Amino acid sequence: MPHSSHAEFARRLHRALDASGFAPGRRRTGALAEYYGVSRETARKWLGGLALPELDRMIEIAVHQHVSFEWLATGRGAPQGKDLSVREASGKYGDPMEARLLGVLRKLSRKQQRALIELLDAP
Repeated sequence: MPHSSHAEFARRLHRALDASGFAPGRRRTGALAEYYGVSRETARKWLGGLALPELDRMIEIAVHQHVSFEWLATGRGAPQGKDLSVREASGKYGDPMEARLLGVLRKLSRKQQRALIELLDAP
């Protein structure tokens, strides 16, 4: 039986993934594993409320899913709370294209990010 705080985290994680358009249903475990570079078993445990990600991974999830870290980790605050979020302020990037590119990059899996970096970094 899942630990209650783990199960609550899993509900919040599903909610964040739903809001960001992440793969639904049975495909979610594999998609989550690929996106964050973890095993399917680890992703299954997170989604099933059997385990919590380590702190740095939970921060990464909050950033990529555009939710407040405190909400994701504890359930306190609003999912999109401005004062609780680890997201950068929207005005940080002077160039709208740079902000858009970063948004697209964050939606890619780790494997896709590496491939894109290799492509862009090629001479």
